[in-house]
Amino acid sequence: MPAQLFNPKSEETFTLSRSRVDSFLDCSRCFYLINRIGIARPPSFPFNLNNAVDELLKNEFDLYREAQKPHPIMIENRINALPYQHPDIEEWREALRHGAKRFHEPTNLLLRGGLDDVWIDIDTNQLIVVDYKATSKKGEVSLDAEWQIGYKRQVEFYQWLLRGNSFDVSDTAYFVYCNGIANKDEFNNNLEFKTKLIPYKGSDQWIEPTLMDLKATLMADQPPEASQNCSYCSYVKKTLTI
Repeated sequence: MPAQLFNPKSEETFTLSRSRVDSFLDCSRCFYLINRIGIARPPSFPFNLNNAVDELLKNEFDLYREAQKPHPIMIENRINALPYQHPDIEEWREALRHGAKRFHEPTNLLLRGGLDDVWIDIDTNQLIVVDYKATSKKGEVSLDAEWQIGYKRQVEFYQWLLRGNSFDVSDTAYFVYCNGIANKDEFNNNLEFKTKLIPYKGSDQWIEPTLMDLKATLMADQPPEASQNCSYCSYVKKTLTI
Protein backbone atom coordinates (compact mmCIF):
# COMPACT_ATOMS: atom_id res chain seq x y z
CA MET A 1 0.00 0.00 0.00
CA PRO A 2 1.32 3.47 -0.79
CA ALA A 3 2.65 5.45 2.15
CA GLN A 4 0.30 8.30 1.30
CA LEU A 5 -3.22 8.25 -0.16
CA PHE A 6 -4.92 11.25 -1.67
CA ASN A 7 -7.76 12.70 0.39
CA PRO A 8 -10.01 15.00 -1.70
CA LYS A 9 -11.24 16.73 1.47
CA SER A 10 -7.75 17.59 2.67
CA GLU A 11 -5.95 20.83 1.86
CA GLU A 12 -2.54 19.28 2.45
CA THR A 13 -0.08 19.18 -0.44
CA PHE A 14 0.01 15.75 -2.09
CA THR A 15 3.33 14.40 -3.32
CA LEU A 16 3.68 12.46 -6.57
CA SER A 17 6.77 10.93 -8.12
CA ARG A 18 7.56 11.08 -11.81
CA SER A 19 6.74 7.38 -12.12
CA ARG A 20 3.28 7.99 -10.64
CA VAL A 21 2.64 10.69 -13.24
CA ASP A 22 3.78 8.25 -15.90
CA SER A 23 1.36 5.64 -14.54
CA PHE A 24 -1.46 8.17 -15.03
CA LEU A 25 -0.52 8.52 -18.68
CA ASP A 26 -0.40 4.73 -18.97
CA CYS A 27 -3.78 4.09 -17.31
CA SER A 28 -5.78 6.64 -15.33
CA ARG A 29 -7.77 3.87 -13.63
CA CYS A 30 -4.65 2.20 -12.25
CA PHE A 31 -3.41 5.62 -11.15
CA TYR A 32 -6.65 6.24 -9.26
CA LEU A 33 -6.61 2.83 -7.59
CA ILE A 34 -3.01 3.31 -6.48
CA ASN A 35 -3.32 6.84 -5.11
CA ARG A 36 -6.93 6.95 -3.86
CA ILE A 37 -7.66 3.37 -2.81
CA GLY A 38 -4.20 1.96 -2.12
CA ILE A 39 -4.38 -0.93 -4.60
CA ALA A 40 -0.98 -1.11 -6.23
CA ARG A 41 0.00 -2.89 -9.39
CA PRO A 42 2.01 -6.10 -8.92
CA PRO A 43 5.69 -5.21 -8.56
CA SER A 44 7.93 -5.67 -11.57
CA PHE A 45 11.15 -7.65 -11.52
CA PRO A 46 14.11 -5.65 -10.18
CA PHE A 47 16.60 -4.58 -12.83
CA ASN A 48 19.65 -5.26 -10.69
CA LEU A 49 22.11 -5.33 -13.60
CA ASN A 50 20.80 -2.01 -14.92
CA ASN A 51 21.02 -0.54 -11.42
CA ALA A 52 24.64 -1.68 -11.17
CA VAL A 53 25.48 0.03 -14.48
CA ASP A 54 23.76 3.20 -13.23
CA GLU A 55 25.79 3.20 -10.03
CA LEU A 56 29.07 2.63 -11.86
CA LEU A 57 28.32 5.44 -14.31
CA LYS A 58 27.52 7.79 -11.43
CA ASN A 59 30.78 6.90 -9.74
CA GLU A 60 32.70 7.46 -12.97
CA PHE A 61 31.12 10.82 -13.77
CA ASP A 62 31.61 11.92 -10.17
CA LEU A 63 35.37 11.55 -10.64
CA TYR A 64 35.21 14.09 -13.46
CA ARG A 65 32.76 16.23 -11.47
CA GLU A 66 35.22 16.44 -8.60
CA ALA A 67 38.11 17.28 -10.95
CA GLN A 68 35.87 19.61 -13.02
CA LYS A 69 37.09 18.03 -16.24
CA PRO A 70 35.03 16.87 -19.22
CA HIS A 71 34.27 13.16 -19.41
CA PRO A 72 35.76 11.44 -22.50
CA ILE A 73 32.27 10.86 -23.92
CA MET A 74 31.75 14.64 -23.93
CA ILE A 75 35.02 15.18 -25.79
CA GLU A 76 34.25 12.39 -28.24
CA ASN A 77 30.87 13.94 -29.07
CA ARG A 78 32.21 17.52 -29.09
CA ILE A 79 30.03 18.68 -26.23
CA ASN A 80 31.52 21.62 -24.36
CA ALA A 81 30.19 20.68 -20.94
CA LEU A 82 31.17 19.52 -17.47
CA PRO A 83 29.44 17.37 -14.86
CA TYR A 84 27.50 19.92 -12.81
CA GLN A 85 28.59 20.60 -9.25
CA HIS A 86 25.75 21.45 -6.87
CA PRO A 87 25.28 20.82 -3.14
CA ASP A 88 21.95 19.08 -3.81
CA ILE A 89 23.16 16.73 -6.56
CA GLU A 90 22.99 13.65 -4.33
CA GLU A 91 19.51 14.59 -3.14
CA TRP A 92 18.38 15.07 -6.75
CA ARG A 93 19.57 11.54 -7.47
CA GLU A 94 17.72 9.94 -4.56
CA ALA A 95 14.59 8.78 -6.36
CA LEU A 96 12.95 6.83 -3.53
CA ARG A 97 13.01 9.48 -0.81
CA HIS A 98 13.99 12.83 -2.29
CA GLY A 99 14.79 13.73 -5.90
CA ALA A 100 14.47 17.13 -7.52
CA LYS A 101 11.19 18.71 -6.39
CA ARG A 102 8.77 21.30 -7.70
CA PHE A 103 5.54 22.59 -6.18
CA HIS A 104 2.67 23.02 -8.66
CA GLU A 105 0.39 25.65 -7.13
CA PRO A 106 -2.68 25.21 -9.40
CA THR A 107 -3.07 21.58 -8.27
CA ASN A 108 -1.41 21.79 -4.82
CA LEU A 109 0.83 18.91 -5.88
CA LEU A 110 4.50 18.44 -5.05
CA LEU A 111 6.22 16.66 -7.91
CA ARG A 112 9.56 14.92 -7.60
CA GLY A 113 11.91 12.74 -9.62
CA GLY A 114 15.35 11.18 -9.26
CA LEU A 115 17.78 12.37 -11.92
CA ASP A 116 20.75 10.26 -13.00
CA ASP A 117 22.99 13.20 -13.78
CA VAL A 118 23.17 16.88 -14.66
CA TRP A 119 25.81 18.55 -16.82
CA ILE A 120 26.40 22.24 -17.46
CA ASP A 121 27.00 23.72 -20.90
CA ILE A 122 30.16 25.82 -20.69
CA ASP A 123 29.06 28.10 -23.53
CA THR A 124 25.51 28.87 -22.38
CA ASN A 125 25.59 28.03 -18.63
CA GLN A 126 22.44 26.00 -19.19
CA LEU A 127 21.93 22.77 -17.27
CA ILE A 128 21.68 19.55 -19.27
CA VAL A 129 19.58 16.63 -18.05
CA VAL A 130 21.35 13.29 -18.52
CA ASP A 131 19.83 9.84 -18.14
CA TYR A 132 21.62 6.49 -18.04
CA LYS A 133 20.19 3.46 -19.83
CA ALA A 134 21.49 -0.09 -20.12
CA THR A 135 20.40 -2.91 -22.41
CA SER A 136 21.81 -5.75 -24.51
CA LYS A 137 20.65 -5.92 -28.10
CA LYS A 138 22.03 -6.53 -31.55
CA GLY A 139 22.80 -3.43 -33.58
CA GLU A 140 22.89 0.18 -32.47
CA VAL A 141 20.76 1.48 -29.63
CA SER A 142 18.35 4.31 -30.44
CA LEU A 143 15.21 6.07 -29.21
CA ASP A 144 13.08 5.00 -32.16
CA ALA A 145 10.87 2.38 -30.50
CA GLU A 146 7.30 3.39 -29.69
CA TRP A 147 7.62 2.26 -26.07
CA GLN A 148 10.57 4.61 -25.57
CA ILE A 149 8.17 7.53 -25.36
CA GLY A 150 8.45 6.89 -21.61
CA TYR A 151 12.19 7.61 -21.75
CA LYS A 152 11.52 10.89 -23.53
CA ARG A 153 8.82 11.96 -21.08
CA GLN A 154 11.19 11.08 -18.26
CA VAL A 155 13.87 13.60 -19.22
CA GLU A 156 11.24 16.20 -20.14
CA PHE A 157 9.80 15.87 -16.65
CA TYR A 158 13.25 16.33 -15.12
CA GLN A 159 13.76 19.45 -17.24
CA TRP A 160 10.44 20.79 -15.96
CA LEU A 161 11.40 20.07 -12.34
CA LEU A 162 14.69 21.93 -12.61
CA ARG A 163 13.08 24.88 -14.40
CA GLY A 164 10.68 25.16 -11.49
CA ASN A 165 13.70 25.71 -9.25
CA SER A 166 14.83 28.74 -11.30
CA PHE A 167 17.48 26.88 -13.31
CA ASP A 168 18.07 27.66 -16.97
CA VAL A 169 17.76 24.23 -18.59
CA SER A 170 18.62 23.22 -22.13
CA ASP A 171 15.87 21.65 -24.25
CA THR A 172 18.43 19.04 -25.31
CA ALA A 173 18.92 16.13 -22.94
CA TYR A 174 21.35 13.24 -23.38
CA PHE A 175 21.01 9.51 -22.89
CA VAL A 176 24.18 7.65 -21.96
CA TYR A 177 23.07 4.35 -23.47
CA CYS A 178 25.15 1.25 -22.61
CA ASN A 179 24.65 -1.78 -24.83
CA GLY A 180 25.96 -5.09 -23.48
CA ILE A 181 28.07 -7.06 -25.98
CA ALA A 182 26.68 -10.60 -26.10
CA ASN A 183 28.40 -12.02 -29.22
CA LYS A 184 31.73 -12.90 -27.59
CA ASP A 185 33.19 -16.40 -27.40
CA GLU A 186 33.67 -16.38 -23.63
CA PHE A 187 32.31 -14.59 -20.58
CA ASN A 188 35.37 -14.79 -18.28
CA ASN A 189 33.48 -12.87 -15.57
CA ASN A 190 33.62 -9.77 -17.72
CA LEU A 191 30.60 -8.13 -19.36
CA GLU A 192 31.61 -5.45 -21.84
CA PHE A 193 29.45 -2.59 -23.09
CA LYS A 194 29.42 -0.26 -26.05
CA THR A 195 28.32 3.16 -24.83
CA LYS A 196 26.56 5.63 -27.09
CA LEU A 197 25.53 9.20 -26.33
CA ILE A 198 22.11 10.02 -27.80
CA PRO A 199 20.82 13.62 -27.82
CA TYR A 200 17.11 14.30 -27.49
CA LYS A 201 15.41 17.68 -27.83
CA GLY A 202 12.47 17.63 -25.45
CA SER A 203 9.42 19.74 -24.68
CA ASP A 204 7.69 19.93 -21.30
CA GLN A 205 4.50 21.49 -22.71
CA TRP A 206 2.51 18.30 -21.99
CA ILE A 207 3.14 18.44 -18.24
CA GLU A 208 0.88 21.34 -17.16
CA PRO A 209 -2.31 20.01 -18.85
CA THR A 210 -1.48 16.48 -17.69
CA LEU A 211 -1.27 17.63 -14.08
CA MET A 212 -4.64 19.37 -14.35
CA ASP A 213 -6.24 16.19 -15.75
CA LEU A 214 -4.47 14.10 -13.13
CA LYS A 215 -5.77 16.27 -10.28
CA ALA A 216 -9.33 16.08 -11.65
CA THR A 217 -9.01 12.30 -11.67
CA LEU A 218 -7.86 12.29 -8.06
CA MET A 219 -10.83 14.45 -7.04
CA ALA A 220 -13.39 12.17 -8.69
CA ASP A 221 -15.68 9.97 -6.57
CA GLN A 222 -15.24 6.95 -8.82
CA PRO A 223 -12.29 5.57 -10.78
CA PRO A 224 -12.25 6.25 -14.52
CA GLU A 225 -12.50 3.61 -17.21
CA ALA A 226 -9.42 1.51 -17.82
CA SER A 227 -7.10 2.28 -20.68
CA GLN A 228 -7.58 -0.10 -23.61
CA ASN A 229 -3.84 -0.75 -23.62
CA CYS A 230 -3.50 -1.47 -19.89
CA SER A 231 -2.32 -5.06 -19.47
CA TYR A 232 -3.08 -4.98 -15.73
CA CYS A 233 -6.71 -3.96 -16.14
CA SER A 234 -7.14 -6.39 -19.05
CA TYR A 235 -5.89 -9.23 -16.88
CA VAL A 236 -8.30 -8.38 -14.06
CA LYS A 237 -11.21 -8.07 -16.48
CA LYS A 238 -10.48 -11.46 -18.05
CA THR A 239 -10.12 -13.23 -14.70
CA LEU A 240 -13.46 -11.87 -13.55
CA THR A 241 -15.20 -13.44 -16.56
CA ILE A 242 -13.81 -16.93 -15.91
